[in-house]
Amino acid sequence: MNAFTDPAHLAIPAEFTEALAAQRAHFEANRYPSYEQRVADLKQVVRLVADNQQALVDAVNADYGCRSSFETSFAEIAVTLDGLQETIKSLRKWMKPQKRHVDPMRMPLAKARLVPQPVGVVGIVVPWNFPLAMVFHPLTCIFAAGNTAMVKMSENSNHTARLLKQLAARYFPPSKLCFFEDGGGRGPAFTSLPFDHIFFTGSPATGKAVMANAARNLTPVTLELGGKSPALVTRGYSLAEAARRITHGKATNAGQICVAPDYALVPREGMAQFVAEAKATFSRLFGGSVATSHDYTAIVNDRQAARIQALLDDARDKGATIEACGQPGPGRRMPLHIVTGLTPDMRLMHEEIFGPVLPVLPYDQLDDALAHINAGPRPLALYCFGHDAAERQRVLRQTHSGGVTINDWGWHTINHDAPFGGVGNSGMGTYHGVEGFRELSHAKTVFKRHRFFPISLFYPPYGNLVQRLTLKFFLGEADPTLSSSPAPGRKN
Repeated sequence: MNAFTDPAHLAIPAEFTEALAAQRAHFEANRYPSYEQRVADLKQVVRLVADNQQALVDAVNADYGCRSSFETSFAEIAVTLDGLQETIKSLRKWMKPQKRHVDPMRMPLAKARLVPQPVGVVGIVVPWNFPLAMVFHPLTCIFAAGNTAMVKMSENSNHTARLLKQLAARYFPPSKLCFFEDGGGRGPAFTSLPFDHIFFTGSPATGKAVMANAARNLTPVTLELGGKSPALVTRGYSLAEAARRITHGKATNAGQICVAPDYALVPREGMAQFVAEAKATFSRLFGGSVATSHDYTAIVNDRQAARIQALLDDARDKGATIEACGQPGPGRRMPLHIVTGLTPDMRLMHEEIFGPVLPVLPYDQLDDALAHINAGPRPLALYCFGHDAAERQRVLRQTHSGGVTINDWGWHTINHDAPFGGVGNSGMGTYHGVEGFRELSHAKTVFKRHRFFPISLFYPPYGNLVQRLTLKFFLGEADPTLSSSPAPGRKN
């Protein structure tokens, strides 16, 4: 057993337990925040983000060493603010109890409804690749549902963590929202706390450990993981367009995105053209040099850069062809590398890349491409490039993935009115929009019996006329297949 699964190895910091006690007390005193209170909390998050945009951009840039300011402003700040506004507009409707039908024998003498109730204190474990979005997207759902939140940042996001700790204290009491820095292996201790829900974003391997820790407290989890998200280019689709859009996906945040296209599947006869178009696209996007471009993001640290390089070295040693789309720049700025001639024993074929490396695999028939996708764990995203509606439908029906974007990459993830989440190895649970509100709420069924409902007719001793007629109705006449079948051991 390791520190993730053996509680004897875990030393829980006092600041964790004290914060949890304070948030638990806060929640116990206000188990069902009003609509007005929830909107006020969401608007306060809007103020926190909007008032401190440049400071947030600067903090993320400091953690990366070089992070495109536009990518931070758009993908993390603008999208966050848009999601908050959409939630505020819809929250009153989401909070309304839902009427539910009751069984025939109870109508019209009873009513049933579903009431969304806050779950309590939620722990958020934040990755380093989008340290703002992966705080505020879950937090939007958490506050909308009426909960409190404790947030543990990544050890690679210390500048951002310190800033958020300062800002949170200005806008919220720590009994409602508080942040913690990581370091020294504090993650396992955090996820071992008896939260009412844990929201984790990270790798499948760490996700399993988080789930094991949560299981000791029977804490529900939302796991937003990753995997090898394929980009499938079907015959008849423009190779130039596919290469442009897939390259953009691999170049954004230097490929350090859980929904980045991990590899491309291309018709065999189009391989050379696709590779050429991808190289040309990368050159156009960044002026031919990542060393001088302010729009290109660095690899977050030396350890990640060494991991990506090891993947390339392994592929090269085993016979792959690797084409770098330019020269590396200072501060771990690694250009896109396109890899062909892949074999099943290469690490690139099995490990999530999470960097600017694009394996390109040929296929002959669409069935071959689908078989390759289905042979691996279910990915977080799938990208299908094709104009043939029947082919697209085949891809959708014959593959599993957390979500799909057709003829581009990633856009399904920022649609606030649609759920986002993984399946199988790529995660469990969803968030964004009403699904996020429901994920962080308990759907409590409330059944109200009419005061004149004759329940005593169903008390012992059993066998009265009402009981016999009720059983006959439910076991026979309500199901024609039962009423027309002879009783066991009886002949018609």
